[in-house]
Amino acid sequence: QVQLVESGGGLVQAGGSLRLSCAASGRTGSRYTMGWFRQAPGKARELVATISSSGGRTNYADSVKGRFTISRDNAKNTVDLQMNSLKPEDTAVYYCAARLGSDITVATMSFWNYWGQGTQVTVSS
Repeated sequence: QVQLVESGGGLVQAGGSLRLSCAASGRTGSRYTMGWFRQAPGKARELVATISSSGGRTNYADSVKGRFTISRDNAKNTVDLQMNSLKPEDTAVYYCAARLGSDITVATMSFWNYWGQGTQVTVSS
């Protein structure tokens, strides 16, 4: 089992920045592909960014490319999401997720093995 705990959410004005962090515990290790998803009110959960087990490959949703950066520190078992130039449409609950497997393009939620409880990000206009 792997436990994931997100932190770093909050309220920010449009154009501002936030940094989310996900701490993994339990049967962790660098073998998991990690990702961030988000779910806005009334909308389906969507993939935001993923990172390979080594950290050498990343994948982003088109809506966040150039603004968000995902990174990981396998020694600390953490995955971060740096969010810059935030827009009101980025408002959502952000979830950290982990899955076994090397494909970093997998967006189907059922293929992700572990989930955090989520952290709220609110961007005001």
